[in-house]
Amino acid sequence: MPVYDVHAHIVPTELMDYLRVDGPEVGLELFTTTDGNEKLRVAGRQELGPFPTELFDLDARFAAMDSGGVDVQLVGHRTEFSAYALPGEQGARYARAFNQILADLVSRHPSRLMGLGTVPLQDPKRAAAELAYLVQDLGMIGVEIATHVDGTPIDRAGLDPFWEAANELRCLVLFHPNDPLPGLDLDRYFMGNIVGRPAESTVAIGYLLLSGVFERYPDLVLCMVHGGGYMPYQIGRWQKGYKVVPHLVGANIAQAPLEYVKRLYFDSLVHIPEALSFLLELVGPSQVVVGTDYPYEMAERAPVTFIDSIPGLGDEDREAILGGNVQRIIDGIRR
Repeated sequence: MPVYDVHAHIVPTELMDYLRVDGPEVGLELFTTTDGNEKLRVAGRQELGPFPTELFDLDARFAAMDSGGVDVQLVGHRTEFSAYALPGEQGARYARAFNQILADLVSRHPSRLMGLGTVPLQDPKRAAAELAYLVQDLGMIGVEIATHVDGTPIDRAGLDPFWEAANELRCLVLFHPNDPLPGLDLDRYFMGNIVGRPAESTVAIGYLLLSGVFERYPDLVLCMVHGGGYMPYQIGRWQKGYKVVPHLVGANIAQAPLEYVKRLYFDSLVHIPEALSFLLELVGPSQVVVGTDYPYEMAERAPVTFIDSIPGLGDEDREAILGGNVQRIIDGIRR
């Protein structure tokens, strides 16, 4: 059984070539700063970058995978590359180009890479169509989406067409934070990353769960990165709210929140074994998969060693976390 890493970012060099030539036609502009770094401007108002060179370097990627014991990466974009600020038609054109470029790259390295595509969530019907295309025609195993749609909360973005398609396909939906907690000053102390990103995920999954998305679409296969943010470690508070203010917390759900949480997948990127041990006890080994966040600062560079540091983890559970759970997701995709 191969070891799968579900949480790894990539930017194909061919995508950068596409952006330099055709990007302006869809509202994406690559430009070079005065210090020589390349950045991306989205819809004339969002600026992203600079980008670590490891995003582009396949040799460095494969060497890091070998060093960490990873056989296969499920690669998706740096989340800001989702470009939800674009109008729907332009976003759909960009998503199609990105997915075709990524699928071509993955096809050249089928034993090392699998693709997680992108969709224009700003246009839910187009997002649903693109999801079907990238899974059924391009052979990807799923999609990476952000925690809000250009500032619109995930439960208020009208995403039912997308959720319906994902539910029907049973493909993997990797849920990744983006632009954490806008409006808060998180620039100091690396707070935007170490606090803001897991907090952003927690808020977003609360919107999804409590709005009834998992009630309406029970076959969704959704994985939260960063171990689920803060949700697993405060789910008791959600449970309490369901009991004492059911007209608010339980208005759209028929079961207590924990019952839905146990149907989600979580990556292992929590950095200390005590946290992963708790997560495993809460949701079970069948719901935890390896995630590294390659190639960023907070990446886990030795994921297999980290899994092996969990006290009392049996061989069967270890194999499930390292590869079996992802293989089960792959085998369950309806193409």
